[in-house]
Amino acid sequence: MTLAPVAAPASVQVLEVVEPLPGFPRHRDYVLVGADTEGLLFWLQSVAPDGPRFLAVPPAVYFSDYAPVLPGTVCAELGLEDPADAQLYCLLTVPRGDVGAATANLRAPVVVNPVAARARQVVLADGTHPIRRPLRR
Repeated sequence: MTLAPVAAPASVQVLEVVEPLPGFPRHRDYVLVGADTEGLLFWLQSVAPDGPRFLAVPPAVYFSDYAPVLPGTVCAELGLEDPADAQLYCLLTVPRGDVGAATANLRAPVVVNPVAARARQVVLADGTHPIRRPLRR
């Protein structure tokens, strides 16, 4: 499988997370920073010095069949006139630091409106996408 790179943001943009990520109610401002030179892995990192950071991937690069339907309310909340304008990122879990066992949360992608600099993690209601899908098959 050939992985197509995702263009990294030209500059670091602070994203306002309109609904805090679960477990981190005090953190609403994050940046998305490339974690590699190929645009295949990113850090979603709080701007607060003591804030969390998460590994994230653009799902289209790893899962060609991933095409979630975004709720209209989420698109409106983020200021997305067209859901196709959204950038999606899935948070990774790397159990015990074993990169080979990494999984992506396809059930709850982080949806970003890069123009408005707003983001939100969305739990998809349809249940067709797993919470833990192996990153490598």
